[in-house]
Amino acid sequence: MSSEERRIFGARVAELRKQRGLTQGELAAEIGRTSSWLSQVERGIQPVNRLDVLRLLADGLGVPLQVLQPDAPPPVEQGPAAQPETNDLDQARLVLSGHPAIDILLSPREDFRPSTMQDLRGAAQRVWDLTHTDQFAELSAALGPLVPRLERAARTAPPEYRAELHGLTARTYQALAAAFVRQNEADAAWVAADRAIREAELSGEPLGVFAGIYRLAHAFVRLKHLDQAEHATVTAVNALQSYVKDHESTPQHLSVLGSLHLMLALVHARAGERSAARKQIENARKVAQQLGEDRNDFNLEFGPTNVEIQAVSTAVDLGDAGEALDIGEGLDASSLSIERQARLLMDLGRAHTQRRHFGDALSSLLAAEELAPEMIHTHIAAREVVRELMLVAGRAASDELRALAERTDSLG
Repeated sequence: MSSEERRIFGARVAELRKQRGLTQGELAAEIGRTSSWLSQVERGIQPVNRLDVLRLLADGLGVPLQVLQPDAPPPVEQGPAAQPETNDLDQARLVLSGHPAIDILLSPREDFRPSTMQDLRGAAQRVWDLTHTDQFAELSAALGPLVPRLERAARTAPPEYRAELHGLTARTYQALAAAFVRQNEADAAWVAADRAIREAELSGEPLGVFAGIYRLAHAFVRLKHLDQAEHATVTAVNALQSYVKDHESTPQHLSVLGSLHLMLALVHARAGERSAARKQIENARKVAQQLGEDRNDFNLEFGPTNVEIQAVSTAVDLGDAGEALDIGEGLDASSLSIERQARLLMDLGRAHTQRRHFGDALSSLLAAEELAPEMIHTHIAAREVVRELMLVAGRAASDELRALAERTDSLG
C-alpha cells in the first residue's frame, strides 16, 4: 500500500467512523485496538494490509468489507443448509453455572475419604493432559464429575488435606480456562480463571495466583478487552519482578515471570504496538536464557523454545510474515506439547498466507491438523486463515483445501 493509498484509505475510515457517530477511542475499543493506532490509520501513517484486520475494522464500522476496501475478494457463497456451530465444551460450561457444591452449604457434613486423594491427583493431571492435546470433548466429559468432587472435598476434608485440594482445584480451573480460550468461549474462560485465582490463594501457593492471572489475561485478550489484559498482567509482572529482585529466584518464579512477559507481547501485538510487543519478547528471551531449559511449571510450558513460538505468533500478528518464517521454520518444538507444536504450524500457515505462499500455507495447516485436529477445526485463527485461502482460491480451490474448509466449517 503506497502512501497515497494509505491516505485515501485512512480518509475513508475516518468518514465511515464519523457517519456512525463514533469517536476514535470508541471505535478503537470496539475492535480491540488503541486510539493511537486508529489515529495513525486515519492519517495514512499505519497501513492495514491483512485481510483479518480489514475485516475487523469493517465490522467495527458496520459496513461490508468491500465498502471499506473495494478490491477485497468477495465472500464465498454459503451453502443452503449451513449447520450451527457445535462446541465440545458445552458440558464443561455447565460446570461453571451456579455453585459447584451448593448442597454442602445447606447440610454440612464430612464425607471426605483420604483414600480418594490419589485418584483426585491423577484426575487433575489427566485434565491437563487432555488440554495440552486439545481433546476438548474428553476434557468436558472428565470435568463434569471432577469439579464438583474437588469442590466438595475442599469443603469437607480435614484441615491437613485442604491446601492440596485447593491447589488441585486451582489447576483444574486453569486447564478449563485455557481450553475455553482456545474454543473462543472467553466469557467462560474469565469465570474459570477467576475461580482458579481464588483456589490458588486458598492453597497457599502464590505463584498459582500469578498463573491464574495469566489465564485471566488470555480471556481478556479474546474478549478484546486489551486494557484489562494489560492492567492485570502489568500489575502481576511488577509484583513478581520486585520479589525476584529481593529474593533468590526459583525456576518456578522465572517460568511464571517469563510467561507474563509473553502475555504482554500478545497484548501489544493485538493492539498493533510493534515496539512494545518486541520489547516484551526480548524480556521473555532474557528470562528464558536465565532459566536455561524448557519447563512446564504450572502448565505454562515456558522456556527458550516456547519464547520463539510466541515470537513467531507475535510477528504474524504484527504482519511481519518474513520474520515469522525466519524464526519458525528452523525451530524444533518436538519436546513441547502437541498443542504448542500445532500452534507453531498454524502460525507458520498464517505467515505463508500473508506472503501469498498458498501451497506452503495449506501444507502447514494440514500438518497442524494431523497433530491436533480439534484445535485446527475450532481455533478462530485457523478457521480465518482457511477461509482466506478459500477466498483467494475461489473456484480453483484444490480438493484438499475444500476438504479442510469443510472440516473447519470455513466455507462461508
